[in-house]
Amino acid sequence: MTGLFGKLFGKKEKKDDGPEALVAEVLAQIIELGKFELGFETKILADGTIHVDIFGEDEEMLTGKEGQLLDALQLYVRRAVQHQNPESTVNVNLDCSNFREEANEALIQLAEKLKGIALEKGKSVYFRALPPKDRKVIHQYLAEDGRVKSRSIGEGHFKKIKIYPVNENAPGIDDESIGNRNDEVLDQR
Repeated sequence: MTGLFGKLFGKKEKKDDGPEALVAEVLAQIIELGKFELGFETKILADGTIHVDIFGEDEEMLTGKEGQLLDALQLYVRRAVQHQNPESTVNVNLDCSNFREEANEALIQLAEKLKGIALEKGKSVYFRALPPKDRKVIHQYLAEDGRVKSRSIGEGHFKKIKIYPVNENAPGIDDESIGNRNDEVLDQR
């Protein structure tokens, strides 16, 4: 194995440059091989997370389709860094023009709307199927309000979120069921 893949997933070579330098090296090689018109800046946050801001003419490619390419790059870079540093946990966060913050804010706004409906009608409402990282944002936000609870429902990677008033959770009510006659099903997109 030679080139990028050989460096990343071949024999482990101990470098004293640290994980931030490895993140920069991996990302620079991906950008070069993909012929992307992108640049980036890395910084280490207070919690130790390596945060990378990506910018340039090809930003739209990263943020299009709900940021799937940005997520894929982040996963790849994390795995490459983890492979080279198996003894430590390194958290890497890639972002482009505050895409992640804006996406999280949109999720929170929708969760607020659905929470209001659940409280107003006294019924369960359902959030569309989401990946784990998006469900975490919703659950953490809703956990701050003691009037409602939330639960992931479904199988596989993408699951719906059930949002229900706390008083609905009386004995005998099955939180796992979808389609109770008192439930309001909303497929917000």
